[in-house]
Amino acid sequence: MIDDEIKERAYAGKATKKDAFEILELNPFEIFNFADELRKKEVGDTVTYVINRNIYLTNMCTAKCKFCSFNQDKGYLMNIPNILKQIEESQDLGVIEVCIQGGFLPDIDLEYYIDIVGSVKERFPEITIHAFSPMEIYNAARISGLSLNEAFQKLKDAGLDTLTGTSAEVLSDRVRKIICPSKITTEQWIETIMKAHETGLSTNSTIMYGHVETWEERIDHILIIRDIQQKTGRFTEFVPLPFLPYNNRIGEEMMDKGKYATGGIEDLKLYAISRILLHTHIPNIQASWVKLGKKLAQVALNCGANDLGGTLIEDQITMASGGTNGQWLPPEEIEWLINQIGRTPTKRDTLYREFK
Repeated sequence: MIDDEIKERAYAGKATKKDAFEILELNPFEIFNFADELRKKEVGDTVTYVINRNIYLTNMCTAKCKFCSFNQDKGYLMNIPNILKQIEESQDLGVIEVCIQGGFLPDIDLEYYIDIVGSVKERFPEITIHAFSPMEIYNAARISGLSLNEAFQKLKDAGLDTLTGTSAEVLSDRVRKIICPSKITTEQWIETIMKAHETGLSTNSTIMYGHVETWEERIDHILIIRDIQQKTGRFTEFVPLPFLPYNNRIGEEMMDKGKYATGGIEDLKLYAISRILLHTHIPNIQASWVKLGKKLAQVALNCGANDLGGTLIEDQITMASGGTNGQWLPPEEIEWLINQIGRTPTKRDTLYREFK
């Protein structure tokens, strides 16, 4: 059983690294039940989702991360008319958020991103623009000779609503030197997120786990996220993303040693420990149906998660990594999955406000 003192600290939002390790030694279903108890206390029985679509600016990136299956040496770079066309095509589906993602190309400065944001907001003023990774903006600001504060203010003035919390992977420089040595460091990622938050931009937060990191590094990552949230209060959610080991170098190395993707119980334990460590700090834990699959994502909603993410329309990165769970989940099916477990589905916007 979970020690009463550990429970008290968790309820108060003060669970420690030592507490997390003690909890992880217990029967998994006891961990899941406690995380679900905290979930119910913090957000009740509502399960949220957003009607959104992904837009991929490019499939090229000079970072050459060893976990990436999407990057191409000779690929495409979208122009603004094509971006607007993709958004136009999704209007009949009720999309209220576009998630715009790119990569690091050293000849792209901040003006490229500003022009995209301004053009989308001018054409579709009601659409929420949730876009770009900390790595993209860190590098674009440097190329343009701007401070991060200046860069984020320009993007915000152009119409950027929220920044993504991707490119975090695992916030351990040991891990990053193995899987993404050309990416920004842990310190640079934290600095970039903090500057975005200072400018008034909210972000989500993520972890991409299940490759070379240890449980200790996973827990340290979650506690870094918690520490930032205590300082800024600008994280909207935490999204654990299991690594898919197909069609990439890290995955090949793992499989040569007989190691494959994380198992379902391991995934659920990470969702549960995320809820326990982030309780009172970040209320929303998102279960990524495109990574977990619809059925395991449904189970994750009983292990600490309270959000099913978005409809997506497409997820080229997951599909390139061997994902088989589809690229579009209609709102009707999302609500059916939620109703199946006796919970209440609610459409939300990017900032987790109910959308009617």
